[in-house]
Amino acid sequence: MKVVVIGGGIAGITAGALLYRQQHNVVVCEREAGIPARGNAFLMHNDGIGILNELKKIDRKIYMPLPGKTINKFVLKRPSGKELMNMKIAPWQCIKRSEFINFLYSLVPYDIVKEGRVFDGFLYENGRAVAAVFQNGDIEYGDVFIGADGSNSLVRNSIFGSTDFTPVEVKEVVGVARNGRIVGAYKDTFTKFQSNVKGIAFGFIPTSDDEVVWFMQYDPAIGDITEKSPEALKAFCLNMTRRFPDVVREVIESDDFSNTYVWFTRDFDLLPTFHKENVVLIGDAAHLALPFTSAGTTNAIRDAKVLLEAMAECDTLEEAFRKYYLSRITDLSAQLSMGRKLKANFLNPMQVSEEDISVPLIYQSGPVQGKPKEKVRMLYFSDPICSTCWTIQPQLRRLQLEYGDCLDIKYHMGGLLPSWESYSSGTINEPIDAAYYWEEAADIYDIPMQGDVWLQDPLRSSFPPSVAFKAAQNQGAEMAISFLRRVREMLFLENKNIGRWEVMRDAAFDVGLDVARLRRDYEGNGVVLFKEDLELARQYDVSSFPTIFFVSGDKVVRVKEYRSYEAYEQIIRQFIPGAERRKYEKEPMVLFEAYNTMSTKEFAYFMDISTHEAVDLLNDLYLRGQIDKYVSRNGSLWKTNMEV
Repeated sequence: MKVVVIGGGIAGITAGALLYRQQHNVVVCEREAGIPARGNAFLMHNDGIGILNELKKIDRKIYMPLPGKTINKFVLKRPSGKELMNMKIAPWQCIKRSEFINFLYSLVPYDIVKEGRVFDGFLYENGRAVAAVFQNGDIEYGDVFIGADGSNSLVRNSIFGSTDFTPVEVKEVVGVARNGRIVGAYKDTFTKFQSNVKGIAFGFIPTSDDEVVWFMQYDPAIGDITEKSPEALKAFCLNMTRRFPDVVREVIESDDFSNTYVWFTRDFDLLPTFHKENVVLIGDAAHLALPFTSAGTTNAIRDAKVLLEAMAECDTLEEAFRKYYLSRITDLSAQLSMGRKLKANFLNPMQVSEEDISVPLIYQSGPVQGKPKEKVRMLYFSDPICSTCWTIQPQLRRLQLEYGDCLDIKYHMGGLLPSWESYSSGTINEPIDAAYYWEEAADIYDIPMQGDVWLQDPLRSSFPPSVAFKAAQNQGAEMAISFLRRVREMLFLENKNIGRWEVMRDAAFDVGLDVARLRRDYEGNGVVLFKEDLELARQYDVSSFPTIFFVSGDKVVRVKEYRSYEAYEQIIRQFIPGAERRKYEKEPMVLFEAYNTMSTKEFAYFMDISTHEAVDLLNDLYLRGQIDKYVSRNGSLWKTNMEV
């Protein structure tokens, strides 16, 4: 089968590389002479990076390294300097377009690319395209035609008619500035300043050790450029950002504006299909994302992969093209809605609460949910410094793996240690008692736990991390649980005083919380929510931790202290007699995707193997660089290696 790809940009060359590796006869037709290098730079999500890394492993052994800089932090501020967001993000790559196109062209034999071909139309036989015709007179015959010729796609127009674009309501100036000082000061970070009174924003992202790509988004209704010379464009940008911090002026002054351009942002409604007969569209030719989502490049690469997988799996082109469309449409629809919402918020900033501002990056929808199953409510009263709550982590995590679809778990903080002056619990009356108790518990339960913090930097109260947990819940239940896990690791293994804000801040950043928002909620709403938890604990007569209530209708079962896994199972089956253990994949790296940190006991428990077998397997993964570990005096914590 011969495939003709029309367009030699990111989507087209990615498709060409995939087709070449599937041993198809493929031709990529590019309108420009030479490798196309329009545009300055862009962000690419880890999904796209993963696809490209897989391409590099196939067939050929030597390729150019993927260019650009890894970005794993997002900071949003007002022009005044007020911090609105400060958070870890899934790895993105910021890449100069010219370098990325060169990288993509290294993945294909250059003789499959035919230059100087501007698409002019198709030749048809019996309603199916048999050849693509180009303005220079060239004709390329084929069996399948892939339109990858960008947002102004001539292929799209030829099969669907002219496109109804949305009006241009936001413009964006994009440039690249050479400034090593700024890269050093803002490394690994997407930094953005956005006005809260009018539609103007400025952002910059490192692309190398001495360059940043920068952009200025603006509402042309508040001011627009009339002269297109580099000098006039520079003066316009400086004037529009005159109330922004000095670093913005420094970025603008570092650009000579020789390649800086103005982008007219627009999109169009999703098409009812991406194909007609044997012609199919990918990338911006099929769907167009507003720049607020940074989705365009990743979508182009994902389109190519999903399309080629469908073509390999399906018996007919019609079936493959339908599968491709259905596989992509949910995410694309969500991204389109997100982009339009971000645009509306940008144009009307005074109508948007600061707590409702979204991270301006790609939207990924979760799996489509089926019919909800019967669930049991599980009210879990806990405390960040409770050692027994730490020792039951294996049971709770396995419950989530095997019975997660039967449980609706709600975490509540119970206030274990208001202060040492008002605390007395059996043999623990002062910090040194807690240190001895933890060391003994570590041996009994085979869980890594050190009491050093109580000797070196004892917590005065468990209330501060409890308030922080409640504040984290404002950013999502799962994010808050990850935060609670991380502060416990810091406390029990790393001997850190989690009552200190700087420690809680680091934990929040590690798990991807917006640190700026957490600080606001920690000082505000989190206090109110924690007080509500304390009142709920009083109503339920909770006096020890953990205390768990299983609730369904009028039926309530109370469980205190440490319990075996089987005890929890029996309770679940009291409420749902037919509840069955859900099978989960017991493959090490799949488990590390579910839980990015595990103690040796947890890993052994989830894998159903002995501790000795677990240690051997974990050390093998560690030596191969697939996981990392934190070694404490009485046990190790094994961690996903995020660079793999």
